[in-house]
Amino acid sequence: MIEQDGATRLLESPGVRAWNLMTEVWKSVKPWAEKVATSFGLTPQQLISMKIMGEYGTMTMSELAQHLGCDASNVTSLVDKLETRGLVERRASEHDRRVKSLVMTPAGVDMYQQAHERFHQPPPAIGNLSSEDQEALYGILQRALDSVAARP
Repeated sequence: MIEQDGATRLLESPGVRAWNLMTEVWKSVKPWAEKVATSFGLTPQQLISMKIMGEYGTMTMSELAQHLGCDASNVTSLVDKLETRGLVERRASEHDRRVKSLVMTPAGVDMYQQAHERFHQPPPAIGNLSSEDQEALYGILQRALDSVAARP
């Protein structure tokens, strides 16, 4: 920390400042994501689950939990609600009948396709930028991901 004009502030590197701004951008996305999910009668977590199943296809409950970054026990309630809505079905796995596979129903596929179009539009924090700024942001984020993927 340094003293300047009677105020104490943390001396931050550009990386720390960028990370702090990314966190703020992420927080600004939450109301937008809730609005999109609510328009389909879902919570953001349910919509993300449908997005994952739409992209990866049939999967087990534990695979969905892995994609969501949560414990498999947390997925049960989530899937219960999607199943009640008629968007997914639990089926016995072909390889192990004790394991339940999640399959999107025709209604789930239809909802996923509609949501996919809306959810893949950038939120205001990105969509309000100029095309040039969006392209620059894309390049920077791609390089950031590439730098992680390049490490052993």
